[in-house]
This record gives sequence, structure tokens and C-alpha cells, in this order.
Amino acid sequence: MKKISIKKILLYTALSIAALSFIYPFLWMIGASFAPMQEIGSMTLWPAHPTWGNFKLMVDKIPIWRSFFNSLLVAFFTTSLVIITGSVVGYALAKMHFRGKQWIFYIIVFTMSLPFQVTLIPNYITMVNLHLVDTYVALIIPFSVSAFAILMFRQAFQGLPEALIDAARMDGCNETGIIFRILWPNIKPTIVTVAILSFIGSWNEVLWPLIVVRNEKLMTMPQLVTLFATGGRADSQLGVKIAAAVLLALPVMIAFLFFQKHFIQSMASTGLKD
Repeated sequence: MKKISIKKILLYTALSIAALSFIYPFLWMIGASFAPMQEIGSMTLWPAHPTWGNFKLMVDKIPIWRSFFNSLLVAFFTTSLVIITGSVVGYALAKMHFRGKQWIFYIIVFTMSLPFQVTLIPNYITMVNLHLVDTYVALIIPFSVSAFAILMFRQAFQGLPEALIDAARMDGCNETGIIFRILWPNIKPTIVTVAILSFIGSWNEVLWPLIVVRNEKLMTMPQLVTLFATGGRADSQLGVKIAAAVLLALPVMIAFLFFQKHFIQSMASTGLKD
């Protein structure tokens, strides 16, 4: 019993130290965003004289709320399209029978190993030829299909009994109805996981918006914050840059806190089935 107790103490101590090492930079960042310039270097979790000055200066210098709305809009539509396309393709690969299905699946999985930079130039040329540069569509379309989402939905659908689909077909439900009305309620953790990861990926994307958007009114928040921090508008004031970073990270942190239970459940239960 003593050995088990000592092991548990050591385990929990190690986990606590690891957790603190991960969470400390975020807590310090939040505190530093409220700190005057002379207190930022002290590395304390909360400043002695907190102030909203960094946030006020940031709002005065850049249209941060407009970019916040742009990021929410782009992330919402991108996430919605990823869930819809991932569901449809994942259902076809999991439950439908047609020639070449396995090869298509292997190709989709292979594309997950390719970085986005490989298709950056072809995507940009496509946007130029379609006259979509400096539009919201250019920010959404290249990310509307996700190989990871297809894989997640395929695995989730394969775990559902075939009798459920057969019963729905006997009741006159078409394939679209089967996906969205019958199967979706049974794979909520997978939908939440795909939604969170797609939202985070779209929200944090910087490189692509920097290439296809030049109009400041259409810039996403990560793009505007990047230009703000590196372009000289922050006047080398570290507190203002940190305030912008806090505002940028806030939606992602809130989303994960609310849906972490479904996220962990889906990631833990997802396995590869042939």
C-alpha cells in the first residue's frame, strides 16, 4: 500500500509540475496585458498597478473589433463546411460500396502528410483566376474540405450498426437524411472535436490571409495582430502586443473550456477500422 501511495504522489506531483509549466505562460500573458510597461519584466502573475491602457491603445491604433468579426465569420463558415463535407465523404467511405473506395481513402489519408505550403501557389493562382482575392470566399474555400475531418467521420460512422441505416432506409429516409438526422445525433463527440479543431485552425491561420487579403476591412484578427506587432504600429510597446495576443487567444480558450469533455471523449474513442 505504501509503495502504491508513493507512486501516486510522485505521479501527481509530476503531472502538477507539467500542468503548471504549460499554464504559467498563459496566466502570465493575461497578467502582463494589464501591466504598465515598467512592470512587464517582473514576470509576476498579476501587476501591482493593473490598467486597461494596453487594450485602449490597441483599439485606438487598429480596427481590432472589425477583424474580430471577420475571424468569427470566416471560422464559422469554414467549420460548418468542414463538418458537412467531412460527414458526406466520411459516410460514403464508411457505409457505401463502390469500386476504388479503399484507394480513395488511402489518397485522402496521404494528403494529411502534405503541408499546406505545397498547395499554396496553386490555390493562390486559382483565387486570382476566379477574381476572389480580397474576398471572404478566398479565406473560406481552400479550407472547406479537411482530410482529418473525413477520417474522423469515417471512423465514427463505421462504429455505428448497419441495422440503424437499414431501418432508416425502410422508413423512406434518403442518404442525406440518414447522415444528418439519424447518424449525427449518435456521433456528437466527433462533431464537437472536428468543430473545435477546424475552428482553431481557421482562427489561427495567418499565412493564407496575408497572401489573399490586402484590404484592412477584410483582414482576420491573426493577420491584423501579426501586422500590428511586426509592422511598427505597436511602437515597440510590448504590453500592447501582449494585449492583442490575449484577445486573439480568448475565443479558442473559451471554446475548449466549454467542449473539452466531448473533445477528450472523441479523441479517446477514435480508432482505425478497415
